This record gives sequence, C-alpha cells and structure tokens, in this order.
Amino acid sequence: MKVLVFHIGDDRYGLRLKAIVRVLPLLELKQLPLVPDCVAGLMDLHGTPVPVIDLSRLAGLAPAAAQFDTRIVMIDYRAPDGARHKLGLVASRVRGIADIDEEQLGACGVATAPFLGQVASDAHGMLQLVEPDQLLTDAVRALLFPHGSTT
Repeated sequence: MKVLVFHIGDDRYGLRLKAIVRVLPLLELKQLPLVPDCVAGLMDLHGTPVPVIDLSRLAGLAPAAAQFDTRIVMIDYRAPDGARHKLGLVASRVRGIADIDEEQLGACGVATAPFLGQVASDAHGMLQLVEPDQLLTDAVRALLFPHGSTT
C-alpha cells in the first residue's frame, strides 16, 4: 500500500494515496471567525471554496509551521451519511511516498484520536495512518458542510 508520508509534530504519519485527490503548495487561506481551532480556513479551488483542517491543531499541537515542505493535501471526504466533500488538510514536513506492507500494520494499542489508525514500523521508525473519514466530529462537520451542501 502506498502512503503519503508527513509529520504531525515530531511524529510520522501516512495517508493512503487512494484517499488523496491532489497535493498543493501551502496557499493563503481565508480565515473563518468562530470556528474550532483545527479549522485553518477556506481555500479557493478554481472558484470553489474548500474548508481546510490543520492536522497539527486537530491533534492538539501548535499550528503547522509554514515551511517549504508544508502542503495542503486535498481529499475526498466521505461523511457518515455518504455525502462526499472536498476537504483540505494542512500537512507539515511532507516527505513523499512510502510503500507500507499491509501485513505489518497493526493496532496502535492506545485509544487516541479517532482519526489515528494502524501503525507500522520501517527503517525510519514508526508511522501511523490517518483515517480521512474519521477526521471531523459531528459538530465540525455540521459547520463546514451544512446539510445538503456538497463541494
């Protein structure tokens, strides 16, 4: 299985390539007042506003630093009701693509954030998968994707 490798804080994470629509450079975002801290803002994708989540903030850490290897990873987010929405993820220190042996994936053994999935180890250390469909709480989903809206 191929994954895009990036960091949240000092730790390595991966996002399955099949979940990714595209990877963009860090863009200027429109700030949104009165939203949870994990919402970085809105980006303009060819005239369509797309909400962007900061994965570092979502994990309870400081905001992702704007560095040369910080990217916005565009995913096709699937809500529990089956609706699909474009969603941007600010990912720090994007390192490229790795091939993970699915047989080496295992439970992390700790009940952490619901968006953090299985772990695997390789020559670079431990890597944990991010589960895109588990990223948003009901409250955040309702703010970003009001009933009936799709992007």
